[in-house]
Amino acid sequence: MKVILAVTGCIGAYKAAVILRLLQKEGHEVFPVMTRNAERFITPLTLEKLSGNRVVSSLWDAGTGEVDHISSARQADLLLVAPATANILAKFAHGIADDFLSTLHLAFDGPVMIAPAMNTVMWESPATRENCRILASRGVMFINPGDGYQACGEVGPGRLAEPVTIVKAVRVLAERRQSLAGKKVLVTAGPTVQDLDPVRFFSNRSTGRMGYAVAAEAVERGADVTLVSGPVAITPPPGVNLVMVRSAGEMAEEVFALFPGMDVVVKAAAVSDYSPVSISREKIKKTSGNLVIELTRTIDILKELGSRKTSQFLVGFAAESEDLEENARRKLKEKSLDLVVANDITSDETGFASEYNQVIILDKDNNRIELSRSSKQEIAVRIWDRIEALIQ
Repeated sequence: MKVILAVTGCIGAYKAAVILRLLQKEGHEVFPVMTRNAERFITPLTLEKLSGNRVVSSLWDAGTGEVDHISSARQADLLLVAPATANILAKFAHGIADDFLSTLHLAFDGPVMIAPAMNTVMWESPATRENCRILASRGVMFINPGDGYQACGEVGPGRLAEPVTIVKAVRVLAERRQSLAGKKVLVTAGPTVQDLDPVRFFSNRSTGRMGYAVAAEAVERGADVTLVSGPVAITPPPGVNLVMVRSAGEMAEEVFALFPGMDVVVKAAAVSDYSPVSISREKIKKTSGNLVIELTRTIDILKELGSRKTSQFLVGFAAESEDLEENARRKLKEKSLDLVVANDITSDETGFASEYNQVIILDKDNNRIELSRSSKQEIAVRIWDRIEALIQ
């Protein structure tokens, strides 16, 4: 991989030279980036000579005629920040772009890995914890700091993780990036909308975050990903083939057409089970009495896929408000799934409209994996880890 190694200003910056060398031994090409404060701890010349690439530390450095923060963002496969200070975490979390590195971060659309390093009290402060939470919810990967003696004389968590630990995390990511190469993946996400009249409709609270995270992780692993999405207010992951739909019928039509050519299908969409029998062409007027609306069942897309599948690996989601595991196992069997991801929708901290989820992964061989509350990006990683273990 082509790795941007970004170094910020703290005592752990001296370890950047070791990290760079270890990355090179793993076969990665390294492009060093430094903040101005990092230059107080280690010279740009050191990283330049070790890497064989120019070190950039300012938006105003003399470059090649290109816009450096854009060209750097386009040429790399990974942005690795090691060490990362509390200051750079705050900038990344809040979109501040006042130096080369923070501007590069905004322009970079690939995976970001951060190895924080700071005083214990700073690491445990509410502001830093919140900044880490924001970044993790956006898919940023963290290599947590170690616990031990620090330059300030205090002892506790906050010192930069060891270089071998950091490089191992990069290795794991690199191996993941090609694990689904050549595979065709279909993911559905978001809600569907069933119109009643020109202004009213039936839908649900799905934001699409879980399905979009699943699609993004499949892209990261090298798959050819098609994402069929209902109406959402989030940006699609880079690299997916996006198909936008509105109703359950439209989603069914697109999914059934794509299904035969797929290797893995993950149905994370919250599809409406019912739709109005008739749709009024005019806005339904308010009357003095009650309004009765007749609903009809929509097609069960997942069950139909289960009956049609040949060699496809089929994954469903079970969003339940009661008897979570029992209902998920029933869905697994009745819809001929290979895997089901069950989540309890009664919690305000996970599930619909949340950046987090807490799930149980069940397969048809009665294996069970329970995942505690984590970001939806981390849940997506674990789901794909399980899928890959089964399809291999």
